[in-house]
Amino acid sequence: MEFNVIAILLMLLGAMAAYVPVYMSLFFTGVLGFIFFAPDPQTLMLAQSFFKSMDNFALVVVLFFILCGNIMTAGSIVEKLIKVVNTLVSWLPGGLGMAGCLGCGLFGAISGSTVATVVALGGFMIPALIRNGYDEKYSIGLMTTSPNLGIIIPPSISMILYCMITNVSLQGLFLTGFIPGVFIMGLTCIYTYWHFHASRTVVRLPVPSFSEVLMVFKEGFWSLMLPVIIFVGTFSGVFTANEAAVVACMYAFIVELFIHKTMKFRDVKKVVVSSAVTSATLLIIVAGATCFGRYLTFENVPGKIAEAVVENIQSPIVFLLAINLFFLVVGMFLDVISATLIIGPVVIPLLPTFDIDFMHFGLLMTVNLAIGYCTPPVGVSMYITGAIANRNIIFVSKAVLPFLVIQLAVLFVMTYLPDLVLWLPKAMGFWEAIESSIPAL
Repeated sequence: MEFNVIAILLMLLGAMAAYVPVYMSLFFTGVLGFIFFAPDPQTLMLAQSFFKSMDNFALVVVLFFILCGNIMTAGSIVEKLIKVVNTLVSWLPGGLGMAGCLGCGLFGAISGSTVATVVALGGFMIPALIRNGYDEKYSIGLMTTSPNLGIIIPPSISMILYCMITNVSLQGLFLTGFIPGVFIMGLTCIYTYWHFHASRTVVRLPVPSFSEVLMVFKEGFWSLMLPVIIFVGTFSGVFTANEAAVVACMYAFIVELFIHKTMKFRDVKKVVVSSAVTSATLLIIVAGATCFGRYLTFENVPGKIAEAVVENIQSPIVFLLAINLFFLVVGMFLDVISATLIIGPVVIPLLPTFDIDFMHFGLLMTVNLAIGYCTPPVGVSMYITGAIANRNIIFVSKAVLPFLVIQLAVLFVMTYLPDLVLWLPKAMGFWEAIESSIPAL
């Protein structure tokens, strides 16, 4: 590898080691690379690339799902979703823990964001678990890792960004997330049952009567209908994924303002402004990652990596193992947005060589980078739950281990059994879209 590429990569690592924000590290190293190592025309085009990266229609769906997540957090939709799943499983050993995991899955099926899921559910689930007799390590570990379902179960911000850099069907890629999401929830609930089946300290509620279950479902009906509307509308063709995000926002606003009445009109401005700030942060990260990625493309780093990989790895099995390990390491340092936009274009040209389906690979990338939210030193979820429970990063790192083993096991299975996760897109008629959408690389 040439000196200038090594210098830029060392500069990036040094900036991140000095706790410079990721978007600033990516942007400034990309800009310095163009200033010192690129000809003037390329440098002049950098500003155009910076703004063009944010002027992407695919980002609209991300911004509206962020708004939808903030509406639910400000109102009572999240609380009612948790109440429904808690009624269904709270009478089992470890039932409240199961409710926390299932609640993350339901919230993720609306928000599409891991960080939003941690913030929305971790703040009241961790104290509730500890208050009901669950040990602190389990409570923190569960609510640090279960929010990964936010970007595994559709809609997923990571998957939307992956579709930005490929022509893969977004609806089809969404469908691949259901199987691993259900597996993670199921295995986490089984582990929870095994962990607490003999415990005498954990509070267990009595088995609810049919009338109690009916009352809770009646109370949470409008909240439960939100993910139903998103999925049925998107996959039936009534509206596109972009339109689904807008529909979800409007529905959430109507429910909170006029049905639940937990949000006032004066709160709307606060929610919108908060969502705008979050969206602006996202766009800055996208722009910074695009600048750095453009410099890597200028230096032909993707082509050089492709040549090195093809020369040294011939087996798809070995390639998938290596790429999983690579993404797990990348996830320790980069957030999912930056990693998808930078690493994706580098690795995607290698897929036809090893006959790997683009949609299958998009799911693998998503799950790998989701796990990165729970691994030091830059695991965002770990810092959020650590702040909630007033625990340091070392304690949280130990707490997440059993749950990461579950997620890594699911990742391993779906890596080498692609038909297991692709059968749903095939059954729903997206398989032709998969094959016809593979970009010419």
